[in-house]
Amino acid sequence: MTDTEQNEGKHDMSSGMTDQESEMAANAYELFVAGKYNESLRHLDALQELNKEDYKIALNKAVVEFYKSGQTTTGNLKQTLMVMKSQVHTATEDVDGLDDVENSLLYYNQAIVHYHFRQYSEAISIGEKLYQFLEPFEEKFAQAVCFLLVDLYLLTFQPEKALHLLAVLDKLSVQGSNKNYKVENNKDGGNQKAEFSAMFEAAKSKMHQYKVRAYIQMKSSKACKREIKSVMNTAGNSAPSLFLKSNFEYLRGNYRKAVKLLNSSNIAEHPGPIKTGECVRCMFWNNLGCIHFAMGKHNLGIFYFKKALQENDHTCAQLGDGGNGQAKKFTGIPMCALLANKRYELLYNCGIQLLHIGRPLAAFECLIEAVQVYHSNPRLWLRLAECCIATNKGGSEQESKGLPCKKGIVQSIVGQGYHRKIVLASQSMQNTIYSEGQSAAIPVASMEFAAICLRNALLLLPEHQQQDSKTDNSSKSSSQSGSTESGSENSDACSVKGQEADRLLFAAPSSPLRKQEVENLRCSILACSAYVALALGDNLIALNHAEKLLQQAKVSGSLKFLGHLYAAEALISLERISDAIMHLNPDNVTDVSIGVLTSEQDPAGSDKGDETVESTGKQTPLCYPSSVTSARAMMLFNLGSTYCLRSEYDKARKCLQQAASMLNTKEIPPEAILLGVYLELQNGNTHLALQIIKRNQLLPTAVQRVSPDSRKKPVHPIQLPSSFTQVQRK
Repeated sequence: MTDTEQNEGKHDMSSGMTDQESEMAANAYELFVAGKYNESLRHLDALQELNKEDYKIALNKAVVEFYKSGQTTTGNLKQTLMVMKSQVHTATEDVDGLDDVENSLLYYNQAIVHYHFRQYSEAISIGEKLYQFLEPFEEKFAQAVCFLLVDLYLLTFQPEKALHLLAVLDKLSVQGSNKNYKVENNKDGGNQKAEFSAMFEAAKSKMHQYKVRAYIQMKSSKACKREIKSVMNTAGNSAPSLFLKSNFEYLRGNYRKAVKLLNSSNIAEHPGPIKTGECVRCMFWNNLGCIHFAMGKHNLGIFYFKKALQENDHTCAQLGDGGNGQAKKFTGIPMCALLANKRYELLYNCGIQLLHIGRPLAAFECLIEAVQVYHSNPRLWLRLAECCIATNKGGSEQESKGLPCKKGIVQSIVGQGYHRKIVLASQSMQNTIYSEGQSAAIPVASMEFAAICLRNALLLLPEHQQQDSKTDNSSKSSSQSGSTESGSENSDACSVKGQEADRLLFAAPSSPLRKQEVENLRCSILACSAYVALALGDNLIALNHAEKLLQQAKVSGSLKFLGHLYAAEALISLERISDAIMHLNPDNVTDVSIGVLTSEQDPAGSDKGDETVESTGKQTPLCYPSSVTSARAMMLFNLGSTYCLRSEYDKARKCLQQAASMLNTKEIPPEAILLGVYLELQNGNTHLALQIIKRNQLLPTAVQRVSPDSRKKPVHPIQLPSSFTQVQRK
């Protein structure tokens, strides 16, 4: 987290005036620099009386008025600049229109306003036009244009372009040093020399910080380590330098060292958000949250994210309070402080963290607020859908403890004695139905709303491109939190190599997605879409999503396994049993590894800032197979259920016998035991069916031992079938 903003208004003292006008302009400028805005305005008013046609005088008056208001009339300044732009009949899209370099200050001020309104594309468009005319500009203004563009490129994850501009700034510094040397023998050389030295020393320190941020985004450890040393030499142990070094250690996985560096920063001495546009305390807590998120300490992570939110709200209250307890309007906030509010980035981080610790409803509340701002982020829509799925999938004792329990099979017992009846549990997948008159588009954590979220996510993804990608990312998009702020740690900061930047999918406040990450995300969305469609009873849609998932060029083994299961279940519901049996072939399963997922990042600091990595301590869900053998056994369980639908009970029994022999007794799901009961009842073995229910096992464990001379016949255990995803019908 370093300072990122440029100072807003730029003062342009026009040339081509008479001596009297030049003197008045010089006086107005000196008074402006001294902070005497009323006197400066009087000189500008007098100057305008002499030269009413020069719009630059009106521009300077607008800038002075803006500073006089404490930089709070941002909306008025933006409107004034737009009017002036139309007056000079110049469009930023028209390169030739910028031939008049004197108009450059008007456009620079427009870019500054766009920057503080977070309209980065518009600011970059203007900045790049100005950059084409860099040579005629004086050094100070050329430097300001370059720094603004560097900042914008880093905020939009274009580190290579930022590094190119920093190289240009290095050249400008050398030229400035040469000029500084030439004026030493001048009469006014002393003052000019001091001014040049101060300006270029400050620029040098800032350039090193920008380079560190660029190398962090590119994940170039060696270059970043070298620049970190330069930052520490020029800026010392200041808060920005320590935050950058902490970010660097965080991305290297040295989490304890990253925490130590953060704690050593003296954030109390850092200027407030009104001067810098940054709330350092907010960044501090957010970065701690990101680091603990990466360490797998999710409860600590959510604690720190909540602290960051509280600090952010406190800062915003200070900025919006006029001292009399009355909240000011938006225009009452100083422009330089507009970027200080990181509420939505922090809500994104909180939502991802809450999703990891098993609180999907709370996560949904955070993410549904964040999506109002970051509605073009497909990964955020996927996270919202995951919240809905986790809220509605329900939980069982078997899922929570990992053991098949009688409660998961027996729903209730009715009657006593001879009339005692056992009521078995119904199908496990149940859809929570909300009020029928309520629209599915209303943002509640329902499966209907999950379907809308997933549809949005798919529509936001780019169309399929030629599969010529070189990288091999087998994980789906991972949850993450993080921030795009300058000094924050972007957990998802993804590298941008060469022309690959043009193919990135920007997903603020996360890091942009590379081509292969987009394809991984597509697979994840298709898998969730198939699951949700099944839950809603939309079997044709579920089949369509599952088949699309299986057609993806680089679908991971885990999602391929789920794709076959979902396709089979949809086909069974559509009475296409033969097609379903093909999907349930155990040979279709060759890999079920999930792997560590890396993907998002949040704005105010790290995970987003930047990066969010799925914690290494996160365990695979208990309902998911831990190995290829377990997955194949589950396919066989489902295959046995499918054969039952065609009354092929012998084939079903063989499938279940084979599956049961592949698993430990405790790994057999309750649905498999229910299927075993069903088969025994079909064979008329009521007593054995009751034994299976009572023992909660496919194979009776109490096998009697028989001595050699015993006349009793040995009891042979009978293996019975079961199913992972229950697809039987009553």
